[in-house]
Amino acid sequence: MKVRFAPSPTGLLHVGNARIALANYLLARHHGGPFLLRFDDTDQERSKAEYASAIPLDLQWLGVEWDETFHQLDRLARYQAAAERLKQSGRLYPCFESEEELHAKRQMRMKRGLPPVYDRAMLNLTPEQRQAAEAGGKRPYWRFLLSGSIVAWDDLVLGRRAVKLPTVSDPVLIRADSTPLYTFTSVVDDIETGISHVVRGEDHVTNTGVQIDIFEALGSPAPQFAHLPLLTDVEGGKLSKRLDSLSLRGLRHDGVEPSALAAYLARLGTSQDPEPLPLQALAADFDLSRFSHSSTRFDMRQLLALNRRVLHELPFGAVRDRLPPGATEAFWLAVRGNLDLLSEARHWWHVVSGTVMPPVMEAERDYLRRALELLPPEPWGEQVWSDWTEALKRETRRKGRALFQPLRLALTGEEQGPELRLLLPLMGRERAATRLQLAAS
Repeated sequence: MKVRFAPSPTGLLHVGNARIALANYLLARHHGGPFLLRFDDTDQERSKAEYASAIPLDLQWLGVEWDETFHQLDRLARYQAAAERLKQSGRLYPCFESEEELHAKRQMRMKRGLPPVYDRAMLNLTPEQRQAAEAGGKRPYWRFLLSGSIVAWDDLVLGRRAVKLPTVSDPVLIRADSTPLYTFTSVVDDIETGISHVVRGEDHVTNTGVQIDIFEALGSPAPQFAHLPLLTDVEGGKLSKRLDSLSLRGLRHDGVEPSALAAYLARLGTSQDPEPLPLQALAADFDLSRFSHSSTRFDMRQLLALNRRVLHELPFGAVRDRLPPGATEAFWLAVRGNLDLLSEARHWWHVVSGTVMPPVMEAERDYLRRALELLPPEPWGEQVWSDWTEALKRETRRKGRALFQPLRLALTGEEQGPELRLLLPLMGRERAATRLQLAAS
């Protein structure tokens, strides 16, 4: 068992990428095999150094560690050698048509009711015609001559799958500038690094049929394939348009815990409920056969519910460095039960240590003024809230919401939140008195 995750450094990792990375990582750890991180960076126009630097950091934040890593850009000589083998066997042939010419051919075929598949006209190119084209300044790009068979495999997620190669255009494997494309480089790398299983998205199914043909042309058996159905939004629409807003960096900035995201993605698309388990436990139970054949809905509400469960159990030491400066363990224990995202802790720290302008409550003016008069002297502990509200209850005959809600709104500016039994001692008498005065003004 040896698997790989092969991102292109053309953008930040998003939840779709992370799900594939995590599936490969958990599969490798479940079987005790190595996990390889490969950077598919031969497209130098789109690849960016900042993304190449961000990808490992995002994976490490998620808890995903790798055993080997390399950049495709460092292996161009290996791809050239493999391409020469295909040229010698007649499976890689030069082409000179422009994109405009190819577009016109596709349009013509569709008008005739034929599929828009490349017509292989360049297979009839004579040596003299090629020499003339190159003398005129043209440089060939290279297509792979598909075998014309039906390629079938037993997919570890989707079951039996087949691709009819006669319905697919011969793919371009080498650009005119000699740059190899992913379809080709991935096969060469998988052969030379001994990849046994390829786990990726369902959008690669046709590409898999083509690549199996390339594996065979290079004299190597293909690895086993598993294609995870793509993610959709909660309405069942394509999630792809929203993926940029669901980057791991963005989720981390918003306060999503990596253990919550990993637990959610690890079981998304299976019949198992997501549980906030460590990666070791998720790996021990990981099984590709549990994934559904159907598309999977990514629901932010479910992720936040899981994140809430994780936050509610986190000790102060696990979040100390990510809380606002000055935040104490007492503060964390007071607010953690009310957080969906860690970033929300900033607001509650401002509530207990900053300046809050509560709404003026004219209808509650007399009640709030009496509450101010009965506000106990310091020092304050957790008992101060119950002592104060019991005194107010006796004085005003109020109870329930009528007793507590005006106080919460005056003291915090919010209608809901952490227990005031815990917040009030953190707030202090002077701050509480000022807010009661403002709300009663």
